[in-house]
Amino acid sequence: MKKRNDEMLDKYDFGSQKGIRGKYSKAYKSGHSVRVYDGDKLVSDEYFATIEPEVRAYFPNSKSINNALKKLISIIPEKPHRVQK
Repeated sequence: MKKRNDEMLDKYDFGSQKGIRGKYSKAYKSGHSVRVYDGDKLVSDEYFATIEPEVRAYFPNSKSINNALKKLISIIPEKPHRVQK
């Protein structure tokens, strides 16, 4: 396989393809999941949510957000049923 600029393999050169800027931005902002498979086996399933800037000022990282949510969950009387999409 020939290299572009002696560095990039052709299969990684997306410069000639016509992408659509922002195609997934709306969906990405509403939250997204990243699933990692090893063959047919799911090895990681992580959900990522978007945090608004005024909230981020109080909770700057995942650990602080999760700690706050766990405290909130502890005062909720019953776990809600999961909503199917």
